[in-house]
Parts: sequence; structure tokens; C-alpha cells
Amino acid sequence: MTMQEPTSFQPESPVAPPPTVVPPRPALPFWRLALPLLFQVGLIMAIPAQSAYTYFTGRTVVLQTAPADPYDLLRGYSQTLGYEAANVAMLEKLPGGNQLKNQLPGTPVYVVLQAPQAHQSIPPKPWQPIRVEMSRPQNLPGNQVALRGRYNGWQITYGLETYYMPEDQRNAINAEIGQLQRRDRQSFVVETKVDASGNAVPVSLWLREQRYRF
Repeated sequence: MTMQEPTSFQPESPVAPPPTVVPPRPALPFWRLALPLLFQVGLIMAIPAQSAYTYFTGRTVVLQTAPADPYDLLRGYSQTLGYEAANVAMLEKLPGGNQLKNQLPGTPVYVVLQAPQAHQSIPPKPWQPIRVEMSRPQNLPGNQVALRGRYNGWQITYGLETYYMPEDQRNAINAEIGQLQRRDRQSFVVETKVDASGNAVPVSLWLREQRYRF
């Protein structure tokens, strides 16, 4: 009887699994890409739109300037301005001004200004602060307006603190401002427009009889 040689078995090669097919991610809808961009554009446009609204609908109000830090007056093409109506120590003496002592920085504040007696002058007479409110006053008489600002602990800011000057006039303007702040502040006033919500935009700057438009 013939003996058969044992059959040698070769191990089978492992079968590779089929490649995993990753379905393509669906493209984002166009509106999801455009919405954030539109939102950012809206924020950028909102500021000039608000300023334009205030300029065309607001009332003309003249603010008396106050001395600013002489080392901070001129920064490139801008002039730093201060106002009497921004002085917290002075405002605390007015009706409602004692409320400022309990406020946190950033709190909205309304300073009620009253027009001077009806007569024209050059430079125009400034409006006078007469009281402080923590919410927007309603039904003010025709010779009063509420100017909206923010309390920062030591002054009220109104967004009127910086004036950008034309290059050919900045040195002369800065020199005259420095002189008037030392000798005759009443001749240095800023003309603004204030809307019904208390927002303000600058219109012009008066140095004695000379008017410079913003």
C-alpha cells in the first residue's frame, strides 16, 4: 500500500476589508456663510447711520468746553476735548447728581441742559447743565434737552471728546485752543446736534469768532 505524502496547507492571506467610503460633507447653505458677514457689515454701518440720523433730526446744542490734559491735547490729527457737562464733581452738586456716587462705570447718564436766553452771539452761548437723570427724561420743555453719556467714575463721556483736524490747520488750531483754555474758555465752545434719545454728534468748533466745521 502506497503511503501518500501529507498535503501541506498554506495559510490563506487575510482578506482586506473593503475601503470605507466617506460620504462628502454637504456644502453649507449660502445663507449660513452670508449671515455672519451681513451682521458684521450691519454693525459697521450702524454707527454712521446713527450719526446721520442724529445730525438731521437733532436739535442744535452748544457745549462749553473745559480744560483738557495739555499733554493729551494733540494726537496726530485729533484734538482731545473736555466739557463742563462732563465734570462729575460739578454734576454731583446739581439736582439728581448725588445718584452718581452709587453708579458703576459704564452706566448711562442723562444730563439735562437748558438753553441760554434767546439771543444770538458769536461765538454762541453754551447751554447750561441743570440736573442729572439716570433714565431718559420725558416731556422736557422746549428750552431743555437731555444729553446721553456714560459714567466712567470720574467724568461723563458723550462721544464728543475727539475732534479730527485737517492737516493744514491742526497746528494753528491746537495753539489757539491752548491759549483760549488758559485765558478765555468762554470763547471756545462746541456746537452739536442732540436727537430725541440723547445721542449727540459734533457739528462745529468755535474759537472766538472763527468757526471750524467737523
